[in-house]
Amino acid sequence: MAPLAPDLADQPAGDPPSPGRPQKSSAAFRTISEVAEELDVAQHVLRFWESKFPQVRPLKRGGGRRYYRPEDVELLRQIRSLLYDEGYTIKGAQKLLRARRGRTGAAAEEGAPATVAAMAPSQPTPRPAATMASPVRVLPADTRRKLKALREELGELKALLARVRTELARP
Repeated sequence: MAPLAPDLADQPAGDPPSPGRPQKSSAAFRTISEVAEELDVAQHVLRFWESKFPQVRPLKRGGGRRYYRPEDVELLRQIRSLLYDEGYTIKGAQKLLRARRGRTGAAAEEGAPATVAAMAPSQPTPRPAATMASPVRVLPADTRRKLKALREELGELKALLARVRTELARP
């Protein structure tokens, strides 16, 4: 008789599995809540990114429930990295992804497979500002680190404020 709980030794290395929920295979579709948790962003942020990045196209089932393919999750991970880690604006990230898609499409025409891995984040090729319609400004690494620390501190303050409000609301 097979054991009811999955064998933890059979699970891939990486993040520990969520308690009470078996780990999905890497090829499985993900719900919006699973993707939001994995990428550490709110669900409404993922919906917003869908409206701004036409490359993100999850399957929608009855009731509008979204199911993200592994390629969608990888693309969302790239978008998150561009916006949060590398300091791109939405417009800058859109331009960069369009440029990468164009290069990937050109490679496919030459017979090379067009994969999401070919669109992996890399350092953008610097171009003279005169050739760009609106230059994309990338923040220095030190500034990004300071902003990230500030964001974490604000999150802690928000949680503290929520606890205080809860205490004050009690009779």
